[in-house]
Amino acid sequence: MTIYMYNTLTRKKEKFVPIEQGKVKMYVCGPTVYNYIHIGNARPAIIFDVVRRYLEYRGYDVTFISNFTDVDDKLIKAANELGEDVLTIANRFIEAYHEDTCALGVKTADHHPRVTETMGEIIDFIQQLIDKGFAYEVEGDVYYKTRAFKQYGKLSDQSIEDLQSGARIEIGQKKQDPLDFALWKSAKENEISWESPWGLGRPGWHIECSAMVKKYLGDTIDIHAGGQDLAFPHHENEIAQSEALTGKTMANYWLHNGYIKIDNEKMSKSLGNFVLVHDIIQQHSPDVVRFFMLTAHYRSPINFSEELLISAKSSLDRLKTTVANVKHRLSESADLAIENKSWLEKGAELQARFIKEMDDDFNTANAITVMFDTAKEANVYLREQQTSKEVLQYFLSLLEEMGSVLGFSLEEQTELLDGEIESLIEQRNQARKDKNFELADKIRDQLNEQGIILEDTAQGVRWKRG
Repeated sequence: MTIYMYNTLTRKKEKFVPIEQGKVKMYVCGPTVYNYIHIGNARPAIIFDVVRRYLEYRGYDVTFISNFTDVDDKLIKAANELGEDVLTIANRFIEAYHEDTCALGVKTADHHPRVTETMGEIIDFIQQLIDKGFAYEVEGDVYYKTRAFKQYGKLSDQSIEDLQSGARIEIGQKKQDPLDFALWKSAKENEISWESPWGLGRPGWHIECSAMVKKYLGDTIDIHAGGQDLAFPHHENEIAQSEALTGKTMANYWLHNGYIKIDNEKMSKSLGNFVLVHDIIQQHSPDVVRFFMLTAHYRSPINFSEELLISAKSSLDRLKTTVANVKHRLSESADLAIENKSWLEKGAELQARFIKEMDDDFNTANAITVMFDTAKEANVYLREQQTSKEVLQYFLSLLEEMGSVLGFSLEEQTELLDGEIESLIEQRNQARKDKNFELADKIRDQLNEQGIILEDTAQGVRWKRG
């Protein structure tokens, strides 16, 4: 079988052919570390972790790089507001990022390069662009000559003429053309900065990833990935910078995940629906959050809500219950000499289906459907009067293998966290206010199943473990 992936650059699914047989060089744009990551940041972290896991499952040796932007306008603003230096804030939220993504089952990258630790390479990269006529310096600022790169707009499928109509020069900018973008920004008073051939300053956003890709993976890589919002201008500008410098294709495959909405509305601070991973995993099992993210195809938009998380938990619990039942039967089954061939063949067919779905542009939604079909067959087998350890172990291994590829555990959670209980009670209260009694009863039943007893009193809802 062959893996096919949708390439944003060509706008079609393409057969995956690595640069070097058996090896994959993959770069995923990471967060700007000025705060805890939000649920929108979590989606690419989870999605491209699955891509990495699946490529490894299929036998590839993957070198996986994901960066941290640890100096930019947002970090400088946070530092001024909090009275701390930029690196202190960056270090704190890099640690928080690792805690949150680790909880979500995201594997650590082979390297997590930081802008502040790649400054020499960034400055060299910019100087070479100047030397080649693709950039120019004006009073300590350096800009990229967008029109000098004739293929600009190829990733986002836009022409220079289309882009020009919406471009303008902001007050204080010294660039020659509205389409040009900053590679280096001269230092402002009391702002973190580095020495460069153009004076004290710091890099623009786009140049960072170009320099990091080149340093850690080389001139051309297999896969470059990130959120849909990064396709333009960030990834478009990366291509312009890198390909102007090297004269080579920057990445053979560009992957972008779709947007996430909160209760069917665009997530934004102004709407008050900005959900931090740090908060959500205090209320819901991280496995449930990850499972939910994978129930839609990665290129499709996904709607995030408390009700959908509850539904995801119920679905994941069904898989966990099947695994627990198979393990229980295994512990008491004799190693009987009975006919296993037809059941083993069913398992092999399910494994082939799982691979087929994942080979088709990493279709996790359909792969999860195959997991439920596997659980269904396992449950049918459990109803047999005589069961074989060989078949039981095969079903168990198959479900755990699928779970491992998708990155969530199928071990049953022994009890709800206090934060999860409080969150569910709050959701039940809101459901009752909204006269959504079906959801309210569903939540109460879910809590009862976990041994949580609710008491409706005049002072509100009290709970205790039964």
